[in-house]
Amino acid sequence: MNQTLICTIPANINTYEIVIQHAGLSQQLAYFKSLHAKCAIITDDNLVLLYGEPLCQALKESEVEAHLFSFPAGEASKTRATKEQLEDQLFAKGLGRDTCILALGGGVVTDITGYLAATYCRGVPLVMLPTSLLAMVDASLGGKTGVNVTAGKNLLGCIYQPQRVIIDTSTLQSLPKKELTNGIVEMLKHGIITNTSYFEFLEQHAHELLALDPHTLKTAIFESCRIKNEIVEQDEKEQGKRHLLNFGHTVGHTLETLTHYSLSHGEAVAIGMLVESKLAVLLGHLTQDSFERIYQVLMAYHLPLQLPCQFSIHTLLEAMSMDKKSLKGRPRFVIINGIGSALPCESLYCMHVEEAVLKTALDWMNNALCCH
Repeated sequence: MNQTLICTIPANINTYEIVIQHAGLSQQLAYFKSLHAKCAIITDDNLVLLYGEPLCQALKESEVEAHLFSFPAGEASKTRATKEQLEDQLFAKGLGRDTCILALGGGVVTDITGYLAATYCRGVPLVMLPTSLLAMVDASLGGKTGVNVTAGKNLLGCIYQPQRVIIDTSTLQSLPKKELTNGIVEMLKHGIITNTSYFEFLEQHAHELLALDPHTLKTAIFESCRIKNEIVEQDEKEQGKRHLLNFGHTVGHTLETLTHYSLSHGEAVAIGMLVESKLAVLLGHLTQDSFERIYQVLMAYHLPLQLPCQFSIHTLLEAMSMDKKSLKGRPRFVIINGIGSALPCESLYCMHVEEAVLKTALDWMNNALCCH
């Protein structure tokens, strides 16, 4: 005779602060000291001298035990092997569960470090210190972590929330223009999927944002964080509304994979947003005028919107079948029905489209956006 026990665990409620400042990371030393933990700073080799060593030294001077670890910069390092190497280095230093992991860097750093923190000693505290605009408005928020594998981007990982996100806009002064536009693409995405007035703000202030005007930058970052935070609060595990944040990413991630990341995340997602907007036009949900506005605002931010080569439709469809949102080998898409609005699609906020329509949109991409 079988016996059954019922285990009831209250819903896990995560609360953390997103601090936006323009004062240098050393302004948070009192917070790090209050953690009463060893600090393991993980960054990439581009940022070791610029931010890693100064922060590590400042922590030590505040009597916080701190260790600095790094790995080669770039998407090619976002792998299981890098994560394993970092874990071995932490173990070699004798760091255990009384350690707080500090993810200092852009999206690659926050993704891989977040995944490491989630699994190291079965989970240790995590603080995000994003230094790129993309990481500030996207990668450091919401708890998504992961690494890339041969089959596709971010196919291994988990959702693990940080204890705090500290956004220091002064780090953007050292950011290459290309990396700045990577973040702006995600900000535009937030406006397109949920907020017309925010899209219009970005549409009207392209010059100021590209010039890193402090007031415009702070306003734009705050609003982008607010929009993403509001969505994540409603759907942490991506069972419904959080799918909205994948607008442009089904095609975008496919292009990143097929180009072996020669297209940056922002460039690929910008093209992805155009293709998925074209899908919405073809399906009769989006007007051509709205499509043109999206196209023009991407141009205003100097996105190249150009493929390095044409891809066969079969290759594109095969790669998209491995997307995280795919069901039964068929990709799904966020379909917008206006700037600031998307179809709920029976509350899943993403849907299958007829293959013939998808092929038409991909043909448009190959012909309109190819370098030839």
